[in-house]
Amino acid sequence: MNEIYSSLELKYKPRWLATLIKKAVKEHQIIVLTGARQVGKSTLLREEMPFAKWRYHSLDDLEALAASKREPASLWAGTDRIVLDEVQKSAHLLEMVKAEVDRNPGKYRFILSGSANLLLMKQVSESLAGRAVYFTLYPMTVGEIKEFAPPNLLPALFAGRFPAESKVEVKTPDPFATMWKGLMPALLKLESTEAVLRWWEGYIATYLERDLRQLSQIDSLPDFRRLMAVLALRSGQILNQTEVARDAALSQPSAHRYINLLETTYMIERLPAFASNRTKRLIKSPKLMWTDTGLASFLAGHFEAESLKNSREAGRLFESFIYLHLNMLCQLITPRPRLFYWRTTTGKEVDFVLEWGRKLLAVEVKLADKPKFSDIETLRMFLEEYPETVAGILIHAGSEIKMMHEKILAIPWTSLNGF
Repeated sequence: MNEIYSSLELKYKPRWLATLIKKAVKEHQIIVLTGARQVGKSTLLREEMPFAKWRYHSLDDLEALAASKREPASLWAGTDRIVLDEVQKSAHLLEMVKAEVDRNPGKYRFILSGSANLLLMKQVSESLAGRAVYFTLYPMTVGEIKEFAPPNLLPALFAGRFPAESKVEVKTPDPFATMWKGLMPALLKLESTEAVLRWWEGYIATYLERDLRQLSQIDSLPDFRRLMAVLALRSGQILNQTEVARDAALSQPSAHRYINLLETTYMIERLPAFASNRTKRLIKSPKLMWTDTGLASFLAGHFEAESLKNSREAGRLFESFIYLHLNMLCQLITPRPRLFYWRTTTGKEVDFVLEWGRKLLAVEVKLADKPKFSDIETLRMFLEEYPETVAGILIHAGSEIKMMHEKILAIPWTSLNGF
């Protein structure tokens, strides 16, 4: 059994984002919590106090969906604390929520949850413009699985404080079993390879047959599934839609539309390029990141952890694994740092750049047990190019915390999880 999942009690595991949502709901009338299906949004809202005591309706329920279109106010009649789940199914409902809040300033508290990015759905985002605070729940971090407190790593680094060096050989968990299995909460209770594969097979079938058809007309589900497989092999790479369309045997307009749907449903995210001139960021191609490495591994045909470990995609999927954890830690900071990647015209690349105000943090990811000075070459280049960078971080698969330069620190990936 994977050591990260071993000896786990199968109960609700508090999510790091819950504390921020609790704070936000005291000051804002509308909170929007979105994320891919099965990441644990509904569970969080049903288990965490005070939300567990609020009235809860899911538009997956046909009766609630009908009421949202016929008489939306009936869903919150007699209460002023309401959770409305899967709200992307009813744009009209969101217009009524906005109207209710405008009529009664300060009275109501709404949490609107959904498995689609409402900011990417024009008809929905316009309904809530200027009135909602947004959060995204991602698959679980390893720290959440182990029920550790979130580390203060990023705020400390932005403040110029480095963790102390440590050469104590503490056994670091092998990331591959976790990367292969994935980090959806429902996977925690599954132990056998066959059970995990069946779960992902069912997840994709549900996603293709139900979620996508509710959002958009798909011309051919086999075409869409083929595009997903092509993209799974490109996780962590610069997104070239022309090449993707060619390899998936699709027209460019179809490939473009399908990629947008994958982004709207949080299957993938685009990591923009960093440039000191902010206007230039808009014209450089983004990197493709899958939000769950288990899904990407399954789509890429890796049906066991050893297959993933020995594949040419291993390093890029480890990068995506780190992206998930960095993304989650960024959400815990107000305002949130923005994530980018950096690439020179000669092909030199820094995997992640975190921008927080005028401060930068550069991050390189290496799938190696021992950090080497040759691994920090591009970090040194970035520091020279951007002196406002407070630190360079080399994240590796080993256990050592080591200063590699006066502003460059090597840390194990477990440092992102509070180990």
